[in-house]
Amino acid sequence: MQGDVASLADLDRLYETIKVEKGRIDVLFANAGIYEASTLGEISEAHFDKLFNINVRGLLFSVQKALPLIPDGGSIILNGSVGGSKGFASLSVYDATKAAVRSFARNWILDLKPRKIRINVVSPGVIETPGLDVFMDEEIKKRIVGSIPMGRVGEADEIGKTAVFLASDDSSFITGIELFVDGGAAQI
Repeated sequence: MQGDVASLADLDRLYETIKVEKGRIDVLFANAGIYEASTLGEISEAHFDKLFNINVRGLLFSVQKALPLIPDGGSIILNGSVGGSKGFASLSVYDATKAAVRSFARNWILDLKPRKIRINVVSPGVIETPGLDVFMDEEIKKRIVGSIPMGRVGEADEIGKTAVFLASDDSSFITGIELFVDGGAAQI
């Protein structure tokens, strides 16, 4: 199904379809988000609204509207970013949205304590995706790779494997964490 996470009507349609076809959601990975740069002094209202509507508002309502379908003991994984913990030039609005995601997890584990629903955050660093080349040329990529302790960018399947771990019973006593999948970049 296609939809816009910033549209409450689209979310209602999505979850109604899931309710009818599957009945429940055991694991929710709230992964929608966008990444755009704008330097302080040039940030527009449209830029701010777009990032917060998708990355924060969309994530919040994606989770909240899914709650009736998530059984007690389920797992919710939020997609964060190293940007929520580190500063990057021209990314203050994006980074603020990802700091909000981290804050949601800290609070929601308390809200959902009676239901024993685990909430964790996966925070990727630079990941090789089709959109990566849109944001950085090879020179910038080399400079960034030089700053990552593991000396490379990550692969999308490394994020997937981390999400699978957090969704599984292997992480049954883990909740409220932010797990960086960034080659050590957020740790220095």
